[in-house]
Amino acid sequence: MKRSALSKPGNGELVRIVVLVSGNGTTLQALIDAERQGCLGGGSIEAVLTDRPGVYALERAKVAGIPVYTAQDLPGKPQQELSDWILHIARTVEADLIILAGFLSILAGDLLKMYRERMINLHPSLLPAFGGQGMYGERVHRAVLAAGARESGCTVHIVDAGTDTGPILLQRRVPVLPGDSPQDLAERVHQAEQAAIVEAAAFLVSRIRQERIIP
Repeated sequence: MKRSALSKPGNGELVRIVVLVSGNGTTLQALIDAERQGCLGGGSIEAVLTDRPGVYALERAKVAGIPVYTAQDLPGKPQQELSDWILHIARTVEADLIILAGFLSILAGDLLKMYRERMINLHPSLLPAFGGQGMYGERVHRAVLAAGARESGCTVHIVDAGTDTGPILLQRRVPVLPGDSPQDLAERVHQAEQAAIVEAAAFLVSRIRQERIIP
């Protein structure tokens, strides 16, 4: 798939997106498929960045013809240095929106200021429940089951200086069924995540495009 040519932002032009990943990239694939199907409302994924070289998400991006960047040249990937690296790439591709799609590193510094309200994260629970430091992946689903919750789901929220604390954009709910294993629940939540991230991305793309039209 040929990527859009980079150009200066303008009314009606594409909204450029950078996606941050740390794993298999199924959520990234949902975004790629949505763009291909015209479901992102003018959003274009211009780059995929990872804090973990070798993850399969990069292969998905390469198949789609999307440039990939890895943080392998950052020894230890300290929080501030990683955040500054992401900001540099985002500026280079003139990104309008940053999407954390299964991205596990915590971000800080100027990146949060420059992309305030234009950077979103996907979390596998109904925040504020089961969020915060150390709550990711299967840990979340195990905690949900241990608490005896009757439902779970996912949340897309604005990224701020906290961990899973930013304003919530949308949530999708799924039932917790008798006899669920963490893997069973994870699969059900993951299906909701793919729809939620596309819906949230399309919403923000639309908002950014509307902001450009205002004199």
